[in-house]
Amino acid sequence: MDLLNNLIFGFSVALSLQNLAYCFIGVSVGTLIGVLPGIGPLATIAMLLPLTYNVGPVGALIMLAGIYYGAQYGGSTTAILVNLPGETSSVVTCIDGYQMARQGRAGPALAIAAIGSFFAGTVGTLLIALFGPPLADFALKFGAPEYFSLMLMGLVAAAVLAEGDMIRSLTMVGMGLLLGIVGSDVNTGIPRFSFGITELTDGIGFVVVAVGVFAVGEIINNLGDPTERQVFTSAIKSLMPTREDFKASIGPILRGTGIGAFFGVLPGTGPAVASLSSYMLEKRIAADPSRFGHGAIEGVAGPESANNADAQCKFIPMLTLGLPASGVMALMLGALTIHGIQPGPEVMTLRPELFWGLIASMWIGNLMLVVLNLPMVGIWVRILKVPYRFLFPAIMAFSAIGIYSVSNSAFDVYLAALFAVVGFLWVKLGFNPAPMLLGFVLGPMLEEHLRRAMLMSGGDASVFVKRPISLVFIIATVLILLALVVPAIRKRRDSVASS
Repeated sequence: MDLLNNLIFGFSVALSLQNLAYCFIGVSVGTLIGVLPGIGPLATIAMLLPLTYNVGPVGALIMLAGIYYGAQYGGSTTAILVNLPGETSSVVTCIDGYQMARQGRAGPALAIAAIGSFFAGTVGTLLIALFGPPLADFALKFGAPEYFSLMLMGLVAAAVLAEGDMIRSLTMVGMGLLLGIVGSDVNTGIPRFSFGITELTDGIGFVVVAVGVFAVGEIINNLGDPTERQVFTSAIKSLMPTREDFKASIGPILRGTGIGAFFGVLPGTGPAVASLSSYMLEKRIAADPSRFGHGAIEGVAGPESANNADAQCKFIPMLTLGLPASGVMALMLGALTIHGIQPGPEVMTLRPELFWGLIASMWIGNLMLVVLNLPMVGIWVRILKVPYRFLFPAIMAFSAIGIYSVSNSAFDVYLAALFAVVGFLWVKLGFNPAPMLLGFVLGPMLEEHLRRAMLMSGGDASVFVKRPISLVFIIATVLILLALVVPAIRKRRDSVASS
């Protein structure tokens, strides 16, 4: 009954004219950047963060969330029509979606992708509503040692499970932690690592790092991509799937939703992991695996459901524990702190309109996306033909104006430019910047809880293993490291022995 009352309250918040407008803007922008290859939700949300200063926290989070899960919808359009993933999670959709388009079945492929995404998004939102409150109640029992151990586990898991080399990911987490401690000491107020620069005494701005590394840096990197976009078809004859298409898609949609929900709550895993896992499962259990890669509709239905369920369930640890499970969730966490809201389980009790309004807006947003994606396919096709080099100057100018408007400081603009160059170099050297952002966001909170725990215990570090919940998180952290380190050592030992 409480759940029903809370959802009614959430819809009363989400259905206000202002929040409906923010939801529509979010899903529209999300679909657009999902359609356009090279401009992901991470870069877009980073660019739009300065705008949230003049927007209420509820409307800001509704809009930013709409961009995130809307991008998962839009990415399938590019994958099916152009054989070029608008989002990394849509890489798998290219395999069979584009083949369906070549066979004249682009319409059914787009329709099944939208239906699967809608179903998965709806179920993912329901899971947030069901499991969010009990998880938040459990988290209220946490003290400083438990929060420190939880955040440590999240950072290690994010580094281990992130794309690319584990050592490089851990290095980026460490880089984020170092950047996060620049500024004034939490307890004494003494400047540290500011190198005598007055503007750094308050620390490095979250918006500066986010826009510099993930918006401008990503754009510079994309300008060097020689790939040309060629739209395969501009005329979609029919969007209606056949009865056989629906029958073949039901199972993959259900299984993909379950896989996406599982990976959604794991730190460090992106929607691409969920969609690839779904595709591999469908191919493995298929009666005729040879159909995959030649236009099997199951290869569209499963992965598209998985990546949308993953995107929705990423909000569970962020909203209830204050633990971002991905780079985008770290940006969401940053948006909350910008508005002076302390992330964690207290959000649900102190700001219920934020939690339940966001959940209700996700249902509304998913419905909006179905309406946006299917009838407007022709418009998305025309947008795909716009050369990326024409978008570059506008995005750069928008980013610079946004950074300057936050604190009216030219220094922040120059600092963002520096981070853009550094972010570009990181990508070229094979370092994934997303773990760095997690470290940067969680670093100050990690330090605060560490120092609180040490004050509580009188400097006794064993407090982290004496408290049961904290001990569980510490053991989990060790197991996560061993799960990847031990096989790597064994593989290296075997290769040395064979040589």
